[in-house]
Amino acid sequence: MKTAEDFQSGQVLLIDKPLHWTSFQVVNKLRWEIRHAFNIKKIKVGHAGTLDPLATGLLIICTGKMTKQINTYQGQDKEYTGTIVLGGTTPSYDLETEIDATFPTEHITETAIHEATKQFLGDIDQFPPVFSAIKKEGKRLYEFARAGEAVEISSRRIQISIFEITKIDGVHIAFRVVCSKGTYIRSLAHDFGKALKSGAHLSVLRRTKIGYFHVDNALSPEAFIESLTTK
Repeated sequence: MKTAEDFQSGQVLLIDKPLHWTSFQVVNKLRWEIRHAFNIKKIKVGHAGTLDPLATGLLIICTGKMTKQINTYQGQDKEYTGTIVLGGTTPSYDLETEIDATFPTEHITETAIHEATKQFLGDIDQFPPVFSAIKKEGKRLYEFARAGEAVEISSRRIQISIFEITKIDGVHIAFRVVCSKGTYIRSLAHDFGKALKSGAHLSVLRRTKIGYFHVDNALSPEAFIESLTTK
Protein backbone atom coordinates (compact mmCIF):
# COMPACT_ATOMS: atom_id res chain seq x y z
CA MET A 1 0.00 0.00 0.00
CA LYS A 2 1.28 3.46 -0.90
CA THR A 3 2.05 6.00 1.81
CA ALA A 4 1.58 9.77 2.07
CA GLU A 5 5.29 10.17 1.37
CA ASP A 6 4.94 8.12 -1.83
CA PHE A 7 2.29 10.47 -3.22
CA GLN A 8 4.12 13.60 -2.13
CA SER A 9 7.45 12.48 -3.57
CA GLY A 10 5.59 11.68 -6.80
CA GLN A 11 3.47 8.99 -8.41
CA VAL A 12 2.30 8.34 -11.99
CA LEU A 13 -1.24 6.95 -11.86
CA LEU A 14 -3.00 5.36 -14.81
CA ILE A 15 -6.73 6.01 -14.61
CA ASP A 16 -9.48 4.76 -16.93
CA LYS A 17 -11.73 7.83 -17.17
CA PRO A 18 -15.43 6.99 -17.05
CA LEU A 19 -17.98 8.35 -19.50
CA HIS A 20 -19.39 11.81 -18.64
CA TRP A 21 -16.59 12.67 -16.19
CA THR A 22 -14.39 15.63 -17.07
CA SER A 23 -10.63 15.18 -16.71
CA PHE A 24 -10.73 17.97 -14.12
CA GLN A 25 -13.31 16.04 -12.07
CA VAL A 26 -11.03 12.99 -12.02
CA VAL A 27 -8.09 15.09 -10.78
CA ASN A 28 -10.24 16.76 -8.10
CA LYS A 29 -11.69 13.45 -6.93
CA LEU A 30 -8.30 11.74 -6.65
CA ARG A 31 -6.71 14.75 -4.93
CA TRP A 32 -9.49 14.81 -2.31
CA GLU A 33 -9.30 11.05 -1.72
CA ILE A 34 -5.49 11.09 -1.33
CA ARG A 35 -5.67 14.03 1.09
CA HIS A 36 -8.48 12.35 3.05
CA ALA A 37 -6.81 8.92 3.19
CA PHE A 38 -3.51 10.26 4.53
CA ASN A 39 -4.63 13.47 6.27
CA ILE A 40 -2.53 15.58 3.91
CA LYS A 41 -3.34 19.31 3.88
CA LYS A 42 -2.04 19.99 0.38
CA ILE A 43 -0.73 17.93 -2.53
CA LYS A 44 -0.15 18.68 -6.19
CA VAL A 45 -2.17 16.54 -8.60
CA GLY A 46 -2.51 17.06 -12.36
CA HIS A 47 -3.29 15.20 -15.57
CA ALA A 48 -1.28 14.84 -18.77
CA GLY A 49 -3.81 15.47 -21.53
CA THR A 50 -7.51 16.27 -21.39
CA LEU A 51 -10.20 13.81 -22.45
CA ASP A 52 -13.65 15.11 -23.44
CA PRO A 53 -16.53 14.19 -21.08
CA LEU A 54 -17.99 11.92 -23.78
CA ALA A 55 -14.68 10.06 -24.18
CA THR A 56 -13.39 7.27 -21.96
CA GLY A 57 -9.96 5.78 -21.45
CA LEU A 58 -6.47 6.52 -20.34
CA LEU A 59 -5.65 9.53 -18.19
CA ILE A 60 -2.15 9.88 -16.81
CA ILE A 61 -2.42 11.49 -13.36
CA CYS A 62 0.74 12.80 -11.71
CA THR A 63 1.13 13.62 -8.03
CA GLY A 64 3.71 15.53 -6.01
CA LYS A 65 7.05 16.07 -7.68
CA MET A 66 6.03 13.95 -10.70
CA THR A 67 3.75 16.80 -11.83
CA LYS A 68 6.94 18.28 -13.31
CA GLN A 69 6.81 15.45 -15.89
CA ILE A 70 3.31 16.32 -17.14
CA ASN A 71 4.57 18.19 -20.22
CA THR A 72 6.73 15.21 -21.16
CA TYR A 73 3.80 12.80 -21.04
CA GLN A 74 1.51 15.26 -22.86
CA GLY A 75 3.93 15.38 -25.77
CA GLN A 76 3.85 11.65 -26.45
CA ASP A 77 1.84 10.03 -29.25
CA LYS A 78 -1.63 8.79 -28.38
CA GLU A 79 -3.80 5.93 -29.61
CA TYR A 80 -7.58 6.09 -29.83
CA THR A 81 -10.37 3.77 -30.88
CA GLY A 82 -13.92 4.81 -31.59
CA THR A 83 -16.83 5.08 -33.98
CA ILE A 84 -17.62 7.65 -36.66
CA VAL A 85 -21.23 7.94 -37.87
CA LEU A 86 -21.65 9.01 -41.49
CA GLY A 87 -24.54 11.04 -42.85
CA GLY A 88 -24.96 13.73 -40.21
CA THR A 89 -23.00 16.58 -38.63
CA THR A 90 -23.23 18.22 -35.22
CA PRO A 91 -21.82 21.63 -34.14
CA SER A 92 -19.56 19.94 -31.57
CA TYR A 93 -18.53 17.18 -34.03
CA ASP A 94 -19.71 14.60 -31.46
CA LEU A 95 -22.87 13.78 -29.47
CA GLU A 96 -22.61 16.76 -27.10
CA THR A 97 -24.88 18.64 -29.52
CA GLU A 98 -27.77 17.58 -31.75
CA ILE A 99 -27.46 16.75 -35.45
CA ASP A 100 -27.78 20.00 -37.41
CA ALA A 101 -27.52 18.70 -40.99
CA THR A 102 -27.93 15.38 -42.80
CA PHE A 103 -26.27 14.16 -45.98
CA PRO A 104 -26.66 11.25 -48.41
CA THR A 105 -24.52 8.16 -47.82
CA GLU A 106 -25.73 5.86 -50.62
CA HIS A 107 -22.70 6.72 -52.77
CA ILE A 108 -20.19 5.67 -50.09
CA THR A 109 -18.57 2.26 -50.64
CA GLU A 110 -16.33 0.28 -48.30
CA THR A 111 -13.47 0.87 -50.74
CA ALA A 112 -14.07 4.63 -50.59
CA ILE A 113 -14.05 4.53 -46.79
CA HIS A 114 -10.68 2.79 -46.67
CA GLU A 115 -9.24 5.04 -49.40
CA ALA A 116 -10.36 8.20 -47.62
CA THR A 117 -8.17 7.45 -44.60
CA LYS A 118 -5.02 7.90 -46.70
CA GLN A 119 -5.42 11.65 -47.11
CA PHE A 120 -5.22 12.10 -43.34
CA LEU A 121 -1.93 10.27 -42.83
CA GLY A 122 1.29 12.14 -42.13
CA ASP A 123 1.63 15.84 -41.27
CA ILE A 124 -1.66 17.66 -41.87
CA ASP A 125 -3.29 20.95 -40.94
CA GLN A 126 -6.35 20.48 -38.74
CA PHE A 127 -8.91 22.98 -37.46
CA PRO A 128 -9.94 22.28 -33.85
CA PRO A 129 -13.68 22.14 -33.09
CA VAL A 130 -15.26 25.41 -31.96
CA PHE A 131 -16.59 23.36 -29.03
CA SER A 132 -13.14 22.97 -27.44
CA ALA A 133 -11.23 24.28 -24.45
CA ILE A 134 -8.64 26.14 -26.53
CA LYS A 135 -8.30 29.74 -25.36
CA LYS A 136 -8.76 32.77 -27.63
CA GLU A 137 -8.84 36.33 -26.33
CA GLY A 138 -8.93 35.01 -22.78
CA LYS A 139 -12.00 32.81 -23.32
CA ARG A 140 -12.46 29.13 -24.11
CA LEU A 141 -13.68 28.47 -27.64
CA TYR A 142 -16.70 26.57 -26.30
CA GLU A 143 -17.77 29.74 -24.47
CA PHE A 144 -18.02 31.56 -27.81
CA ALA A 145 -19.83 28.57 -29.33
CA ARG A 146 -22.40 28.26 -26.54
CA ALA A 147 -23.08 32.00 -26.71
CA GLY A 148 -23.67 31.72 -30.46
CA GLU A 149 -20.74 34.05 -31.21
CA ALA A 150 -18.68 33.57 -34.36
CA VAL A 151 -14.96 33.18 -33.78
CA GLU A 152 -12.02 32.68 -36.13
CA ILE A 153 -10.10 29.47 -35.46
CA SER A 154 -6.54 28.88 -36.63
CA SER A 155 -5.43 25.51 -37.95
CA ARG A 156 -2.82 23.39 -36.18
CA ARG A 157 -0.11 21.18 -37.64
CA ILE A 158 -0.59 17.62 -36.38
CA GLN A 159 0.62 14.17 -37.36
CA ILE A 160 -1.42 11.00 -37.84
CA SER A 161 0.71 7.88 -38.23
CA ILE A 162 -2.11 5.29 -38.25
CA PHE A 163 -5.74 5.67 -39.33
CA GLU A 164 -7.17 2.18 -39.56
CA ILE A 165 -10.78 1.19 -40.24
CA THR A 166 -11.52 -1.81 -38.02
CA LYS A 167 -15.20 -2.41 -38.82
CA ILE A 168 -17.89 -1.07 -41.14
CA ASP A 169 -21.50 -1.52 -40.03
CA GLY A 170 -23.66 0.55 -42.34
CA VAL A 171 -22.95 4.20 -41.52
CA HIS A 172 -21.13 3.26 -38.30
CA ILE A 173 -17.37 3.17 -38.92
CA ALA A 174 -15.10 1.76 -36.20
CA PHE A 175 -11.49 2.97 -36.28
CA ARG A 176 -8.09 3.07 -34.61
CA VAL A 177 -5.90 6.17 -34.77
CA VAL A 178 -2.35 6.87 -33.59
CA CYS A 179 -1.58 10.58 -33.58
CA SER A 180 0.48 13.41 -32.17
CA LYS A 181 -0.30 15.81 -29.35
CA GLY A 182 -2.96 18.35 -30.25
CA THR A 183 -4.98 16.10 -32.55
CA TYR A 184 -8.75 16.36 -32.23
CA ILE A 185 -10.42 13.09 -33.17
CA ARG A 186 -13.73 14.95 -33.37
CA SER A 187 -12.27 17.14 -36.11
CA LEU A 188 -10.90 14.06 -37.84
CA ALA A 189 -14.40 12.55 -37.85
CA HIS A 190 -15.89 15.77 -39.24
CA ASP A 191 -13.25 16.06 -41.97
CA PHE A 192 -13.59 12.36 -42.80
CA GLY A 193 -17.24 12.94 -43.59
CA LYS A 194 -16.30 15.81 -45.91
CA ALA A 195 -13.72 13.63 -47.65
CA LEU A 196 -16.49 11.13 -48.41
CA LYS A 197 -18.71 13.93 -49.81
CA SER A 198 -21.09 13.48 -46.91
CA GLY A 199 -21.15 14.50 -43.27
CA ALA A 200 -19.99 12.71 -40.15
CA HIS A 201 -19.67 13.00 -36.40
CA LEU A 202 -17.97 11.09 -33.60
CA SER A 203 -20.23 8.83 -31.53
CA VAL A 204 -17.70 6.85 -29.44
CA LEU A 205 -14.12 7.65 -28.39
CA ARG A 206 -11.69 5.79 -26.15
CA ARG A 207 -8.04 6.64 -25.53
CA THR A 208 -6.11 3.39 -25.32
CA LYS A 209 -2.46 4.52 -25.16
CA ILE A 210 -0.23 7.47 -24.30
CA GLY A 211 3.35 6.67 -25.24
CA TYR A 212 4.05 3.22 -23.83
CA PHE A 213 1.29 3.50 -21.18
CA HIS A 214 -1.79 1.37 -21.97
CA VAL A 215 -5.34 1.62 -20.65
CA ASP A 216 -5.29 -2.12 -19.92
CA ASN A 217 -3.03 -1.26 -16.98
CA ALA A 218 -5.28 1.56 -15.71
CA LEU A 219 -7.67 1.57 -12.76
CA SER A 220 -11.13 3.06 -12.57
CA PRO A 221 -11.37 5.96 -10.08
CA GLU A 222 -13.30 3.66 -7.74
CA ALA A 223 -10.66 0.94 -7.91
CA PHE A 224 -7.90 3.47 -7.25
CA ILE A 225 -9.76 4.88 -4.23
CA GLU A 226 -10.20 1.37 -2.86
CA SER A 227 -6.46 0.72 -3.31
CA LEU A 228 -5.67 3.65 -0.98
CA THR A 229 -6.94 1.70 2.01
CA THR A 230 -6.32 -1.88 0.86
CA LYS A 231 -3.08 -3.61 1.82
